Amino acid sequence: MATYEGIVFTEEQEALVVKSWNVMKKNAAELGLKLFLKIFEIAPSAKKLFSFLRDSNVPLEQNTKLKPHAMSVFVMTCESAAQLRKAGKVTVRESSLKKLGAAHFKYGVVDEHFEVTKFALLETIKEAVPDMWSDEMKNAWGEAYDRLVAAIKIEMKACSQAA
Repeated sequence: MATYEGIVFTEEQEALVVKSWNVMKKNAAELGLKLFLKIFEIAPSAKKLFSFLRDSNVPLEQNTKLKPHAMSVFVMTCESAAQLRKAGKVTVRESSLKKLGAAHFKYGVVDEHFEVTKFALLETIKEAVPDMWSDEMKNAWGEAYDRLVAAIKIEMKACSQAA
């Protein structure tokens, strides 16, 4: 079992995350967009955090920069979750936690944004794999997301101290 600051991510949790991610992978672009549409539905002001959305009059679904961004965030989050136990720590591909922390710090992301995103992520996954969804799966994804956010926040804190 891998332990993260006293919290254990079990083999069972890993299996639930990996199994559901394997089903969702093929629809990652669509699910990523759904995730962001849910975020903006819950917290419309979050659009201001994205330069490519601020001055755009194009409907969100048709924004040419939102879909690739949404897909990369969704894939990174899900792959990080699927690798959590095996890697023994939070890992991200194509970027670094330092870069993620710096970007989230620069754009003024706060705890509430992470909470809205967690809720939207869990709802997106629940809708994507309704036959697999359970309290155990919800807890597994929630734990994996919390570990990723904790790692990003450590880097955000480092940026704030350097500023």
